[in-house]
Amino acid sequence: MGMTMTQKILAAHAGLDSVAAGQLIQARLDIVLGNDITTPVAINEFNKVGFSQVFDKDRIAIVLDHFVPNKDIKAAEQSKQCREFACQHCVSHFYDVGKMGIEHALLPEQGIVTAGDCIIGADSHTCTYGALGAFSTGVGSTDMAAGMATGTAWFKVPAAIRFHLTGKLPANCSGKDVILSIIGRIGVDGALYKSMEFVGDGVAGLSMDDRLCICNMAIEAGAKNGIFPVDDVTRAYLKGRSERPGVEYAADADAEYEQTIEIDLSRIVPTVACPHLPENTRPAAELGDIKIDQVVIGSCTNGRMEDMETAYRILKGKSVAPGVRCIIIPATMAIYRECVERGYVTAFIDAGAVVSTPTCGPCLGGYMGILAEGERCVATTNRNFVGRMGHVKSEVYLASPATAAASALTGCITAPKEV
Repeated sequence: MGMTMTQKILAAHAGLDSVAAGQLIQARLDIVLGNDITTPVAINEFNKVGFSQVFDKDRIAIVLDHFVPNKDIKAAEQSKQCREFACQHCVSHFYDVGKMGIEHALLPEQGIVTAGDCIIGADSHTCTYGALGAFSTGVGSTDMAAGMATGTAWFKVPAAIRFHLTGKLPANCSGKDVILSIIGRIGVDGALYKSMEFVGDGVAGLSMDDRLCICNMAIEAGAKNGIFPVDDVTRAYLKGRSERPGVEYAADADAEYEQTIEIDLSRIVPTVACPHLPENTRPAAELGDIKIDQVVIGSCTNGRMEDMETAYRILKGKSVAPGVRCIIIPATMAIYRECVERGYVTAFIDAGAVVSTPTCGPCLGGYMGILAEGERCVATTNRNFVGRMGHVKSEVYLASPATAAASALTGCITAPKEV
């Protein structure tokens, strides 16, 4: 029996000719990732076991992004512990204030991850890098500690669901609408410990930012990982960027999938996930009577350059509705700078929005946009659980940057026109 893309990558990193769903393997790691919340826990475990050195200083990435710039004393102490560990072990890929960005936007941008990699990160949205044709998945901080020391991790090889994409997205839709539509269709446990593998003619019409967004939210369907095949879009993105040569893997013609789900991209509409689960989706056009208090455009899901471009096209020359707080967070310093150079930041400010340095901030209810009791937010983030962005009686509606920006102008959930 043939192998899927994910199974081929895992087999190669385990030094095996083949693997099958359910098989337990020990695989070599290309990158081990942590952030300012999860890395301190990993460091404590690293020291507790008695490890004295990391397996490869060039294969570890520590990104301070969740509560950075630090919001309080505890956050400052966590960041200090990360800085000291990175210095002690000469970690090459350490990103702090002034250089940092949201980890899952920063690593692809900086070429730290590439096609064919096997990556773990102590953050559930590490599955983002499947957009580059890599196997990447989130783990706990203990696994991160072991990975930093040994350069290996244990996996149970996942079975796969094949998502066959056809057609082309309408002008007012993006990758966020695709993944919300899929999660609404299969549910938050519809791909539990499965590999979500995206194939078909429709893939070619998706930008890299679309793919990164789609893979980022694979975990919201319960998946172990999401992955796209390497094509010309991938190669163009990696060219001149990747610090290591990538390896291209393709699924075998006789690869085994648990099921195939057909997705006609031309039928996707602007979609919103209502409280309190990402599966609770409805077309944005059906929700126009819901008044909102806040809009957040950013996060590891939708803080990339295309997302900023979309927000700019909708907000330029207009004004955010009275009573709405619009918070825009470019995902990396490079994206932030480009927004400044293009005049986007000025347009956002003129529209009545605020623009933040890169941070996860409000996505996890950390800071920079906490909700009070009864408040509603339209956010381009990835989770809308109870209390996710603040008070347990607040509400988060997940949407694309286009829907979020359009809603900021009207003060209620609004489907965008062509953007």
